[in-house]
Amino acid sequence: MNQDWQNFLSPQSAHLQEGIAQHFGDAAAERIATRDGTIRCDLSQFGLLKVTGEDAQSFLQNLLSNDIREVTSNRAQLSSFNNAKGRMLASMLIWRDDNDYVLQLHHSLCEPIRKKLSMYVLRSKVKIVDVSTELVCIGVAGADALKTIQARYPALPQQAMDVVVHGEDNILCREEKRFQITTTPQRAIELWQALSTLRAVGSPCWDWLDIRAGVPFVQTATFEAFVPQMLNFEVIGGVNFKKGCYPGQEIVARMHYLGKAKRRMYLAHIEDSVEVKAGDALFSTVSEEQSCGTVVDAQPSPNGGIDLLAVVQTASHESASVHLGKMDGPQLHFLSLPYALP
Repeated sequence: MNQDWQNFLSPQSAHLQEGIAQHFGDAAAERIATRDGTIRCDLSQFGLLKVTGEDAQSFLQNLLSNDIREVTSNRAQLSSFNNAKGRMLASMLIWRDDNDYVLQLHHSLCEPIRKKLSMYVLRSKVKIVDVSTELVCIGVAGADALKTIQARYPALPQQAMDVVVHGEDNILCREEKRFQITTTPQRAIELWQALSTLRAVGSPCWDWLDIRAGVPFVQTATFEAFVPQMLNFEVIGGVNFKKGCYPGQEIVARMHYLGKAKRRMYLAHIEDSVEVKAGDALFSTVSEEQSCGTVVDAQPSPNGGIDLLAVVQTASHESASVHLGKMDGPQLHFLSLPYALP
């Protein structure tokens, strides 16, 4: 997190942990406001890598699961960076900054992925820089999100993954009633103050919105744990099967054309307010001795208990009870995702 931005948020009742605003004094009320109202949120749980240079497009095209040529000045995309076995090293949101590309991913993976991508540069005219301290991302979500930021900007993106740029401010529509604004630290301070009528909430609230939207972000705990189909990435627009080669492409394509994913990501709820972390193992009566799945991400629900995304064996999801940690652990109650699975 930028130090000026951190110094600004601290007196605003932000409870910071490793530079991330966990809450602004009342986490439970903030969760309810996220469910029922319109909120503003610091998004420092994400880091930002900028890929620059005249070979930036071809460089990323050869490494990522989506067609980077479809990222334009007014269109963003989801994508993944995989290892040779098709396992995801990172999932990311990508948009243009003039001729450069900005990759937004979980903050814990920023430096490892920067180093990993740099190994592929070789003679390419490309530079990869961590700009997490140079830019600030603010989320605005809720029924009045569009109306609130419309008072500040004459034009806004209308559909998911649309982008509109106003000077130094990049506005990205994540989904209906949810926007992300990326800007300089000084502009972020001005924007935060201009949005003072909205409830300030911690980053877990935005992560909860991602969970409810069925959009996963790989973290350190799930590094190399999943192929894209396990995280429904081809369903939510993170994989292009016509773009050509990239690391792991053969495995990802074979599963798409010749096989069927035996594990899928599902939305679930645990009624108990227990500790649940990304990477936690899941068990079911289908295979009591071996794990049947893995938690992708989890956050407290405004309704009590825990909401989570979990990769689970399809057989266990369809015909067995699934439990956290052990067979007699808290049970997962599966909910409907906002999109259909194949």
